Amino acid sequence: MRLSRFARFSIALLFFWIVLFAFLPQIMVLIASLFSKGATSFIVFEPTVSNYTRLFDPIYLQIFVDSLVLAGVTTLLCLLIAFPFAAILARSPKAWRALLLVLVIIPFWTSSLVRTYALIALLKTKGLINAALLSLGLIEAPLELMYTQSAVFIGMVYTLLPFMILPLYAALEKIDPRLIEAASDLGAGFWSRLTRITIPLSLSGIIAGCMLVFLPALGMFYIPDLLGGAKNLIIGSFIRNQFLTFRDWPFGAAASMLLTFMMLMLVALYAYRERKAGA
Repeated sequence: MRLSRFARFSIALLFFWIVLFAFLPQIMVLIASLFSKGATSFIVFEPTVSNYTRLFDPIYLQIFVDSLVLAGVTTLLCLLIAFPFAAILARSPKAWRALLLVLVIIPFWTSSLVRTYALIALLKTKGLINAALLSLGLIEAPLELMYTQSAVFIGMVYTLLPFMILPLYAALEKIDPRLIEAASDLGAGFWSRLTRITIPLSLSGIIAGCMLVFLPALGMFYIPDLLGGAKNLIIGSFIRNQFLTFRDWPFGAAASMLLTFMMLMLVALYAYRERKAGA
């Protein structure tokens, strides 16, 4: 099919934008990771691979492990919360779906950083949650919610939950309700219908949602910093510190490239799974 002149111009403009603001900066980071740090300059053009070998020090490997655990638990919590909501949304009357989808999308209208500060007003010692629990007589002293691992997970799940709901909804909506009804008529219980019909048919949405949550969670450093008090260093905070605090740009670039490689591997696995499923 022949593309119109406007379509060709739009594709060319998009390609130019991606090359200029995504591909070229990534190439610059890769180049910086292969040079050394100078005593008085950010980069000395002396080729080296020591920036990458340093990353395999047990101290730095632990940072990557902590980041993977944080991202993995966040993804699991988002999946457990989002799946029932997406299932209800997919089976709700059409008159209600638009409203429920708006409620899911509304958080995107505000900066995630602003929403994180709003969570501080809820979780702090004199915040709304403690004030409500004290007024109801459920607790005698304010709970220590801020600067805990629980606060970090609350912030991560709150920020990334819509990225899990939307792919799940798109997948669950395509499932023919008659399949569920037929399984029920044949005597299949709730768990049988869930594990043998609903989950297999919505697997593409589950994988897509997990990817959309897991990948940003790896590098989202400001939520652990604000809600967790930066008690545990994660890869996003580590890269930021190398660039802004220690001024070790080559080492920070190497850590950034390693994180990028991990993300590309996950995307490649997802693409391979989708291609295999299509075949």
